Amino acid sequence: MAKILVIDDDPDFVKATRIVLEKEGHVVLHAVNGRAGFEQAKAESPNLVILDVMMDSILDGVSASRMLHEDAATAKIPIIMVTSISSTSYAELFPTDEYLHVSTFMSKPIRPAELAKQVDRLLPKN
Repeated sequence: MAKILVIDDDPDFVKATRIVLEKEGHVVLHAVNGRAGFEQAKAESPNLVILDVMMDSILDGVSASRMLHEDAATAKIPIIMVTSISSTSYAELFPTDEYLHVSTFMSKPIRPAELAKQVDRLLPKN
Protein backbone atom coordinates (compact mmCIF):
# COMPACT_ATOMS: atom_id res chain seq x y z
CA MET A 1 0.00 0.00 0.00
CA ALA A 2 1.41 3.39 1.04
CA LYS A 3 4.28 4.71 3.12
CA ILE A 4 2.98 7.05 5.83
CA LEU A 5 5.12 9.23 8.08
CA VAL A 6 3.69 10.01 11.52
CA ILE A 7 5.36 13.05 13.10
CA ASP A 8 4.24 13.10 16.73
CA ASP A 9 5.94 12.94 20.12
CA ASP A 10 3.10 11.09 21.88
CA PRO A 11 4.03 7.38 21.95
CA ASP A 12 0.45 6.31 22.68
CA PHE A 13 -0.91 8.22 19.68
CA VAL A 14 1.85 6.83 17.46
CA LYS A 15 1.18 3.28 18.62
CA ALA A 16 -2.58 3.55 18.05
CA THR A 17 -2.08 5.19 14.66
CA ARG A 18 0.44 2.53 13.64
CA ILE A 19 -2.07 -0.23 14.52
CA VAL A 20 -4.81 1.39 12.43
CA LEU A 21 -2.58 2.09 9.43
CA GLU A 22 -0.77 -1.24 9.40
CA LYS A 23 -4.14 -3.01 9.57
CA GLU A 24 -4.94 -1.17 6.32
CA GLY A 25 -1.69 -2.50 4.81
CA HIS A 26 0.39 0.67 5.05
CA VAL A 27 4.03 1.00 6.09
CA VAL A 28 4.39 3.43 8.99
CA LEU A 29 7.45 5.60 9.62
CA HIS A 30 7.82 7.78 12.71
CA ALA A 31 9.59 10.96 13.82
CA VAL A 32 9.27 12.71 17.19
CA ASN A 33 9.50 16.36 16.12
CA GLY A 34 9.12 18.67 13.15
CA ARG A 35 12.78 18.92 12.15
CA ALA A 36 13.34 15.14 12.31
CA GLY A 37 10.08 14.60 10.42
CA PHE A 38 11.09 17.02 7.69
CA GLU A 39 14.45 15.29 7.27
CA GLN A 40 12.82 11.86 7.23
CA ALA A 41 10.26 13.01 4.66
CA LYS A 42 13.07 14.19 2.40
CA ALA A 43 14.94 10.89 2.81
CA GLU A 44 11.97 8.49 2.62
CA SER A 45 9.49 10.23 0.28
CA PRO A 46 6.33 9.11 2.09
CA ASN A 47 2.97 9.13 0.32
CA LEU A 48 1.34 10.95 3.25
CA VAL A 49 2.32 12.73 6.48
CA ILE A 50 0.32 12.76 9.71
CA LEU A 51 1.61 15.77 11.63
CA ASP A 52 0.96 16.85 15.22
CA VAL A 53 0.92 20.56 16.08
CA MET A 54 2.49 20.56 19.57
CA MET A 55 5.82 18.76 19.93
CA ASP A 56 9.21 20.33 20.74
CA SER A 57 7.53 23.72 20.72
CA ILE A 58 3.88 24.74 20.87
CA LEU A 59 3.65 25.22 17.09
CA ASP A 60 6.36 22.77 15.96
CA GLY A 61 3.95 21.12 13.53
CA VAL A 62 3.04 24.44 11.93
CA SER A 63 6.73 25.10 11.30
CA ALA A 64 7.18 21.59 9.93
CA SER A 65 4.25 22.02 7.53
CA ARG A 66 5.90 25.17 6.16
CA MET A 67 9.25 23.39 5.72
CA LEU A 68 7.55 20.50 3.93
CA HIS A 69 5.64 22.89 1.66
CA GLU A 70 8.68 25.01 0.80
CA ASP A 71 10.97 22.12 -0.20
CA ALA A 72 10.52 20.86 -3.75
CA ALA A 73 11.14 17.25 -2.68
CA THR A 74 8.27 17.27 -0.15
CA ALA A 75 5.91 20.01 -1.33
CA LYS A 76 3.35 17.70 -2.91
CA ILE A 77 3.02 15.26 0.01
CA PRO A 78 -0.48 15.48 1.52
CA ILE A 79 -0.53 16.35 5.24
CA ILE A 80 -3.11 15.49 7.86
CA MET A 81 -2.56 17.85 10.77
CA VAL A 82 -3.70 16.40 14.08
CA THR A 83 -4.00 18.33 17.27
CA SER A 84 -5.51 18.67 20.68
CA ILE A 85 -4.44 22.33 20.90
CA SER A 86 -8.04 23.57 20.96
CA SER A 87 -8.50 21.94 24.37
CA THR A 88 -5.42 23.60 25.88
CA SER A 89 -4.47 27.03 27.13
CA TYR A 90 -2.37 27.41 23.95
CA ALA A 91 -5.39 27.50 21.62
CA GLU A 92 -5.09 31.26 21.07
CA LEU A 93 -1.55 30.77 19.71
CA PHE A 94 -2.74 28.63 16.79
CA PRO A 95 -2.52 30.70 13.59
CA THR A 96 -6.01 31.30 12.25
CA ASP A 97 -5.14 34.24 10.02
CA GLU A 98 -2.64 32.55 7.74
CA TYR A 99 -2.73 29.77 5.22
CA LEU A 100 -1.47 26.45 6.57
CA HIS A 101 -0.13 23.99 4.05
CA VAL A 102 -2.12 20.97 5.13
CA SER A 103 -4.72 18.86 3.36
CA THR A 104 -7.01 18.39 6.35
CA PHE A 105 -7.25 18.79 10.13
CA MET A 106 -8.29 16.19 12.66
CA SER A 107 -8.81 16.80 16.38
CA LYS A 108 -7.46 14.35 18.92
CA PRO A 109 -8.70 11.91 20.01
CA ILE A 110 -9.21 10.47 16.54
CA ARG A 111 -11.60 7.64 15.80
CA PRO A 112 -9.77 4.84 13.94
CA ALA A 113 -12.42 4.59 11.21
CA GLU A 114 -12.24 8.34 10.55
CA LEU A 115 -8.43 8.23 10.36
CA ALA A 116 -8.57 5.35 7.88
CA LYS A 117 -11.17 7.22 5.81
CA GLN A 118 -9.11 10.43 5.65
CA VAL A 119 -5.91 8.54 4.82
CA ASP A 120 -7.66 6.71 1.99
CA ARG A 121 -9.15 9.96 0.69
CA LEU A 122 -5.79 11.75 0.59
CA LEU A 123 -3.53 9.02 -0.73
CA PRO A 124 -2.65 9.46 -4.39
CA LYS A 125 -4.60 7.04 -6.54
CA ASN A 126 -2.55 5.04 -9.04
